[in-house]
Amino acid sequence: MAGKLRYWKEKDGRFWARLAVPSALKNIIGKSELLESLGGDRRTAIKNHPAAVARLQAQVAEAEAKLIGKVGINPNHTAITTGDFGQAVWQRYNAALNADAAQRDSEPTPEELEVAKKITLARLAEIDTTDALAVLDATLDYLVLRNVKENRQFFHNAQLDELRRNLADGDMHNVQHEVDAYLDQHRLTAGDAERAVLAKQLIRAEIEAVQRSVERDAGDYSGKPSDPLVKPAAEPPTHRPVSLSKLWENYVASRVMAGFMKDRGKRQDPVIRNLRKFLGHNDARLIAKKDLLAWRDNLIAVEKLSAKTVSDIYVSTVRSLFLWAYENEHLPENVAATVKQAKPRKVQSRERGYTDAEAVEVLRLSRNHQPKPNQFGYIRETAHMTAAKRWAPMLCAFTGARISEVTQLRKEDMREENGRWIIRITPDAGSVKSGGYRDVPLHRQIIEQGFIKFVLGANAGPLFHGADKPVNYARAASSVSDEISKWLRKTNVAPEGVQPNHGWRHRLKTQAMELGLNSRVIDAMQGHTGRTAGENYGDVTLNAKMRVIDQLPDYPL
Repeated sequence: MAGKLRYWKEKDGRFWARLAVPSALKNIIGKSELLESLGGDRRTAIKNHPAAVARLQAQVAEAEAKLIGKVGINPNHTAITTGDFGQAVWQRYNAALNADAAQRDSEPTPEELEVAKKITLARLAEIDTTDALAVLDATLDYLVLRNVKENRQFFHNAQLDELRRNLADGDMHNVQHEVDAYLDQHRLTAGDAERAVLAKQLIRAEIEAVQRSVERDAGDYSGKPSDPLVKPAAEPPTHRPVSLSKLWENYVASRVMAGFMKDRGKRQDPVIRNLRKFLGHNDARLIAKKDLLAWRDNLIAVEKLSAKTVSDIYVSTVRSLFLWAYENEHLPENVAATVKQAKPRKVQSRERGYTDAEAVEVLRLSRNHQPKPNQFGYIRETAHMTAAKRWAPMLCAFTGARISEVTQLRKEDMREENGRWIIRITPDAGSVKSGGYRDVPLHRQIIEQGFIKFVLGANAGPLFHGADKPVNYARAASSVSDEISKWLRKTNVAPEGVQPNHGWRHRLKTQAMELGLNSRVIDAMQGHTGRTAGENYGDVTLNAKMRVIDQLPDYPL
């Protein structure tokens, strides 16, 4: 190896995939790190390492989902501290006193009582005073207003007695909702023992507040807390640190659970590491917009990255992370919202798709491809890769599919229906940008070239890569796609200005316009959505696709 692999352990001639377990998840997983043995052969260990790491990461993601969804504890929250207890007590005490003051302010004044009395006497003059129910109805509002102070005093004394009984009996049921509210408000976690302590302290704060209310009922507004626990809390820190690396882990986990980022952020990991190194700290709460702008400028001026790379990978990754953190209340604001990097307009010196002659040259190279042995007579290219080089360009030429949608095809994605062979491009095989499946009939020339014979003779599962688990399909298909692109560049059949694989999508659109084919059907074949809501009405059927595909001319191979 050129360097040590990430998530790698070796000892005494043995090799393992190793993944540290976040501290918040250790109680669920039961370990501080996860290990999977890779055996004693280094070459085999390196080959099996990515799949083993993916399995370990899936265990961590499952534990995190359990922690959030079942236990109700969010690993982004911090553990409650002694200062938090003091803050909760003083906050509860003052909230109760403020509520008492607001209640007193809302009570009727003597003038308002006099007005209510006159209204009540007027009502009594209009009714039969021998009717007890009528008299009660006419006087009830006034009686409630007149006795509001007496009722308040009675309530405060009863409340004080109940709180003291609850404290003596250890009954904390009535304050559990306040415990939950405080923990959620301040993004804290607490175990059962800590919750019990906090509940008890909140009751003591409540008792002190109700005692002040009783004193006020008697006209004494000078009372102070007698319980030594109830006192002004120390000033809280200006902010609670938010780990940038942990924020990234949780963002990736959320994207993976939603069906995206199937490589678990492998491509973007260096972005976050680079940002942390530049900042010199790992607290996302301390990051300001000016810090991100300085980092962006450093990437171009010092690290000599292109404006396009900085814009499309570095800035894009950080903007997505901070937007997610803000929307999910992990950060109070999105400081990356307006951080951008201008990039030069790409100059197009030729058509983006293959010309007729170029397309024929690529397909002839593909049809005639035979893997070459090395100097020792050993063929290093796998059978899957050979098949991909043989069939992927032609499938792209007649379907306009994305190259990774082709290289992830499985044997079970092929079917014969009413005498026509059809491929199904589906997320089950790896990844589909549009999110859903689509069926595309095969062109006659693909069948004449022997593709169906190849499919029928293949083993079940992926046709063009060797991944054995669905979780690895998308990454394996992408790897094969990249190799095909490098191969076409290396053999000089892919001209400058044309993306070796994506050029087929442009070419099919060009052919369709030249032949006057239905653009809506071509869009449906390629997985493009309609430009307007009206264009999405109605279904593009297989028959419609067949009519279009049958009009595509054969290539003179």
